[in-house]
Amino acid sequence: MVRMNVLADALKSINNAEKRGKRQVIIRPSSKVIVRFLTVMMKHGYIGEFEIVDDHRAGKIVVNLTGRINNPRFDIRMADLEKWTSNLLPSRQFGFLVLTTSSGIMDHEEARRKHAGGKILGFFF
Repeated sequence: MVRMNVLADALKSINNAEKRGKRQVIIRPSSKVIVRFLTVMMKHGYIGEFEIVDDHRAGKIVVNLTGRINNPRFDIRMADLEKWTSNLLPSRQFGFLVLTTSSGIMDHEEARRKHAGGKILGFFF
């Protein structure tokens, strides 16, 4: 089976494991985008630590779960960032949007500081 969107598969695995009440999930295959997305989540405390396991194939990532996540894909401009945060997040001070920008993968607050728009990879609260 060919995987069309590795990040969507990884986020779906995290969602399914969390809904089942699991504390850990194994994500296969590993990719740089998944690792950067998980780094942003870990920086804000929504997941525990994660470990990259090299199995001499595509690699695995073992993630310790603690929070919630969703996976939309919307292109946004810097001017529309406030509108999207109010639509997707439950309150102003609660949760983060994760964006991919020309400056890399970052949360919406860092994108606002760097004045960069991009594509929403997901959000968590």
